[in-house]
Amino acid sequence: MIDGPRLPPVRGKAQQLVVLLHGYGADGNDLIELGAQWRRLLPHAAFVAPHAPLRIPGFPPGMGGGRQWFSLDAYDPNLLRRDPRHAAEVFSRMLAGAEQAATGLNAFLDAELARHGLPGDRLLLVGFSQGTMMALHVGLRRSPVAAAILGYSGALLGAERLKEQMQGCPPILLVHGDADDVVPADALFAALQGLGEAGCAARWHISAGVGHGIAPDGLELGGLFLAENCGGFSRRP
Repeated sequence: MIDGPRLPPVRGKAQQLVVLLHGYGADGNDLIELGAQWRRLLPHAAFVAPHAPLRIPGFPPGMGGGRQWFSLDAYDPNLLRRDPRHAAEVFSRMLAGAEQAATGLNAFLDAELARHGLPGDRLLLVGFSQGTMMALHVGLRRSPVAAAILGYSGALLGAERLKEQMQGCPPILLVHGDADDVVPADALFAALQGLGEAGCAARWHISAGVGHGIAPDGLELGGLFLAENCGGFSRRP
C-alpha cells in the first residue's frame, strides 16, 4: 500500500491536490519540504509525497529512503553522456517498469482525490528524476489528465506511444540542471521533442551550473507555475 507524509491546506478545505513524486533511492520525506516552500503560493492546496512501493535490494536497513518506483538496473547515464542518440533506446527500456508502477500510483491518486472530495482535474503532479518519469507517464494518461505537470531532472518514457495513449495536453514545465551527471540535460530536450511530436507543448528551464538537484531558480519557477495552473484542466488534444 502506498502512503507518505502530507501537508494540509493553509486555509480551509483543499481545492487542489499536489502530489510530489520522489526520485530513485529517496522516499516521500525527501520532497514534502517542497510543499512547505510552496504553501504560501497555493494556500488552498493539500500536499502529499508518497513513498514508492519498492525497496531497492541491498539498501542498508534502518536508513531513510531506499525506495524506487521501478528498477533502474539497466540504466546507464554514461551511455547517454557519450552518445545522446541512445536516449530513446535507454528510456524505452524503462517503460515496462513505469507501466507496472502506474497501476498502484493511479490507485493512490484516486484515493487521495476522494479523501479531499476533489475531481481529477484538480490534481497537480510534481516529480524529481524517476518521479518525473512517473509524473509524465501517469499525468498524461489519466482521464481527466492532471491539471499541470512539473518535472525536475527527469525524462519522458514511451514517447513513441504517447500520442495514442494520452488523454490530453496539460500545462507542463520541465526543469533541468546543465551539469546533471545522473540524468543528462539532453533528456529534457528529448522529452520536449517527444511531447511535441505527440502534440503537447511544454515550457522548460535550464539551471546553469546545477547538477542532479533543484536549485533556487527552479524552485521559484516551479511554485509560480503551479500557482498559475491550479484551477483545473480537462481539454483533450
